[in-house]
Amino acid sequence: MVLGGAVATSVATEPTIRFVTEARQVKIHFGDQAVADYVFEDRELSRPYFARIKTLSGKQVSRNHPPREGVDKFDHANMHPGIWLSFGDLNGHDYWRLKARTKHVRFLEPPKVDSGVGKFKVLNHYLATNSDTVVCSEECTVQIRKVDAGHVIAIASDFTSTSGDLRFGDQEEMGLGVRVATPLTVENELGGRILDSEGRINGEKVWGKTARWCDYAGPLDGNWVGMTVLTSPKNFRSSWSHARDYGFVAMNPFGLNAFTKADKQDMIVNNGQALRLGFAVVVHESAQESGFNAQTAYEQFVAQE
Repeated sequence: MVLGGAVATSVATEPTIRFVTEARQVKIHFGDQAVADYVFEDRELSRPYFARIKTLSGKQVSRNHPPREGVDKFDHANMHPGIWLSFGDLNGHDYWRLKARTKHVRFLEPPKVDSGVGKFKVLNHYLATNSDTVVCSEECTVQIRKVDAGHVIAIASDFTSTSGDLRFGDQEEMGLGVRVATPLTVENELGGRILDSEGRINGEKVWGKTARWCDYAGPLDGNWVGMTVLTSPKNFRSSWSHARDYGFVAMNPFGLNAFTKADKQDMIVNNGQALRLGFAVVVHESAQESGFNAQTAYEQFVAQE
């Protein structure tokens, strides 16, 4: 159709980020497509987490939460919901295995979208085992943005205490973890694989090695999809990969003894001081494996920090 000598054309628009806040969770959308749920309060799983992680086309890359009978393995059924940041030893309390509670206190910045980037900030309290005594405060900023490969969920947290020093223990179950969808797992033998920034492949070679990023991906419904955990170069130390062929990977900067058998070394944060930890998860989809470059995604993340 020609109007005044000009040809009318349609312009494709990028899907915009939307937040839908409910009583205990924030649903994250790109356009009409739900891509994740941030659950900040759960009666069964006593720490905040992301679940039901999907690509921009709607392919789910995280294990069903809760796991489905006849579909998923039921190991760590509550402990591995999708994406989470937690610690198996913080001042002797175990938040990873849900023996102590991480309490959502409030939103310091409510979910909003600014210049195409979704953002919110929360205050969490790490409570002593079987108590309401506050061991540690966490101010956690979450940013969600579209990237070339799909979308990224970036997490930056500051941990502080004003009632004494904080001691982060030296063990495997610390840091930022993800649990991938059952069809993507290495042990399912459907083409899934683990790959780290040094080119090592699968759990036996990746586990216990330091890396800048660790990608867990595989074929799903005709495309190559997965999640890549990125570590901030501003963290106090490089992270070891706690990677398992059954569908789990965590990036852990605390496990010196746990992964290398060197002398045990806890991380001490002095009273009133802050420890910042930064991670991100890229949720990616491409027509084939070669269509996604995790190193490029990592470099883009570092440039935006």
